Amino acid sequence: MSNSVLFDAPGPRTIRRHRLYGALGALLVLGVLAFVLHRFYDAGTFEGDKWEVFVTPDYVRVILVDGLLNTLKMAGAAIVGACVLGALLGVGKLSDHRLVRWPSWLVVEFFRAVPVLLLMVFTWFVLGINKEGSSFWAVVIALTLYNGSVLAEVLRAGVNAVPKGQREAAYAIGMRKTQVMNIVLLPQAVKIMLPAIISQCIVALKDTALGQYVLAPGLTRIYKQIFLEFDNRVPTMIVIASLYILVNLLLTALATWLQHKLVGERKPLEVSMITRPAADGTATGPL
Repeated sequence: MSNSVLFDAPGPRTIRRHRLYGALGALLVLGVLAFVLHRFYDAGTFEGDKWEVFVTPDYVRVILVDGLLNTLKMAGAAIVGACVLGALLGVGKLSDHRLVRWPSWLVVEFFRAVPVLLLMVFTWFVLGINKEGSSFWAVVIALTLYNGSVLAEVLRAGVNAVPKGQREAAYAIGMRKTQVMNIVLLPQAVKIMLPAIISQCIVALKDTALGQYVLAPGLTRIYKQIFLEFDNRVPTMIVIASLYILVNLLLTALATWLQHKLVGERKPLEVSMITRPAADGTATGPL
């Protein structure tokens, strides 16, 4: 059956009407874009002196090294820490021992509820606002605690999503609970929760932008320094946002490749290839 029984194929009039709606929507979007560009032009956004900084080698080096590289360092350290913390807390919430399960639950619920910016500010003051590198580690620790708590819930949901028969079969052949978790459940759960893990990694990367409020190095701090010096807020915003988008696209591409490598592409079941068993147990051909 090629068409769904819950969907009626549109007729010629409906197709023409949908095409008209699409054309009107495209014209509306183009109109809004033209209006925005016109306002930018009137404000002098496209003047050469406002964009010259982004082709000057010294400033390009500052943006890439002091801005993008530090952002990637903070995000990378936070992602690694969050994955480790999330694994520990997730396994702890699945424990049969109350002394392990309840503290893990308390930590996860607390750090999931506290805003990331407040965590950064609090951690910054705890580490010492006058100490060198304290702002950098305040961002890393805050993102690790928050994203680790979220990943703990992702891991718990992934483990619970594995069919119960896998767990029961493992216990039936004599495996201990630790072996069942490490050998049977976690490998399958990782494949299930891989998209959620990658999404949380992107969230951690974007949340490094909050580091400017604790004077952490990164793209947002460079952004503020550049537009205050050259009075080019919109051009600087466009360039910095483009860098964030580029890095996130690369991370998404890596995640897609990794998912295909580990999970593979799921193809629809070809019913014509399913054979019907005969009375003697031999295949007689497609159903």
